[in-house]
Amino acid sequence: MALFPTHFVTVSVLGLVLAWGVSGQLSSTFYSSSCPTLESMVRLEMTQAINREARLGASILRLFFHDCFVNGCDGSILLDDTGTFVGEKNALPNQNSVRGFEVIDSIKTRVEAACNGTVSCADILALASRDGAVLLGAQTWTVLLGRRDARTASQTDANNQIPAPTSSLSTLISMFSNKGLSARDMTALSGSHTIGQARCTVFRTRIYNDTNIDASFATTRRANCPSTGGDGNLAPLDVQTPTQFDNAYYQNLVAQRGLLHSDQELFNNGSQDALVRSYGQNNALFASDFAAAMIRMGNISPLTGTNGEIRRNCRRIN
Repeated sequence: MALFPTHFVTVSVLGLVLAWGVSGQLSSTFYSSSCPTLESMVRLEMTQAINREARLGASILRLFFHDCFVNGCDGSILLDDTGTFVGEKNALPNQNSVRGFEVIDSIKTRVEAACNGTVSCADILALASRDGAVLLGAQTWTVLLGRRDARTASQTDANNQIPAPTSSLSTLISMFSNKGLSARDMTALSGSHTIGQARCTVFRTRIYNDTNIDASFATTRRANCPSTGGDGNLAPLDVQTPTQFDNAYYQNLVAQRGLLHSDQELFNNGSQDALVRSYGQNNALFASDFAAAMIRMGNISPLTGTNGEIRRNCRRIN
């Protein structure tokens, strides 16, 4: 497999602005004067990270999703707990599973050395998530920039606002709708599960109790995920091409080989069945929709102007 099959078709930011009202406060050229080498620095660090471990592309993408869904794309997920502060890292959807923080730290260190006190951790995470996906085969998109960093975080909100792997289709549609994202956006963004791994504890019920699952697939997964114990044992979210960003995830759903209950809910005699089939048959359609949905997700409630701050260390407020 070619590890870096970058696709050069981009999504028109202007078209998205006109069609979906993307906030004019974010701009693709926000750092063009203050930190002109920003994107090349992020790409270099992400290339090195992916070369070390391809899974990090999925890990960083998940960090961005979990950041944006909890009070907006504000870098709050990056904050460490302290003696007087409880952040989001140990919320139930994140505990023992979110990873890749050291990659963001490395990028921040490089960026600070070149452009001191200029670029937010929230924007670094947005760029890194794009680059990680593209380096594994996703179609590229233009990241809108200008977010500032939150000075607080909420474990309670993280527990309540991030969809669970046991979610029903109606719950998924509702939770994405609450963030201004459509059912189509939700189905496209779920395609991020074409890369990455999941822990036994989040798919055990699926492989032992669900009936809408391919029998041989369930048997294979049970071999490394016992009914008790082995909670941290990993399995690929996409059994076909686990480190290639493609449309095989949707083909798996049609074959009832979705690893998570929430994955298979997208293809279970419901409203998203036809779209799942379309994505499974047309990678270009999926790639385009995913890129557009990532831009929309990246525009969830950003802090701009004088709100928030530009953190010097992504793990703690200034």
